[in-house]
Amino acid sequence: FPVGVPVCITIFFLQGSKAVAGLWLCQPAPRCGDQVYDPLQHCCSDDTILPLNRTRQCGPNCTFWPCLELCCPESFGPKRFVVKLKVLGTQSQCPSSPISRICPSMLPISLTDVLRKTRRI
Repeated sequence: FPVGVPVCITIFFLQGSKAVAGLWLCQPAPRCGDQVYDPLQHCCSDDTILPLNRTRQCGPNCTFWPCLELCCPESFGPKRFVVKLKVLGTQSQCPSSPISRICPSMLPISLTDVLRKTRRI
């Protein structure tokens, strides 16, 4: 599809045994780079079409949904990662997006892991 060409859908209303042409819904097709995608099944993240349920790693101990969230490294203090929400209809960026959650800075360590490191097991 050329850029800016709307995709139109015809809706038919059934009346008895006749199908009557009804409303035309015309909206610009969502694009990701030069490809059209279905926003009910996919999103566009960094010019890549992704399934809505795709997850990615955010730092060493956290995952996030790139269709709905941003992974934001914090630059102050010890390195930590914050997952922030993408705001619909805007070009979401880490400094201005609302916080969804703060990623844990360390993996939980089990007693078994501690004992292995001290060679008691």
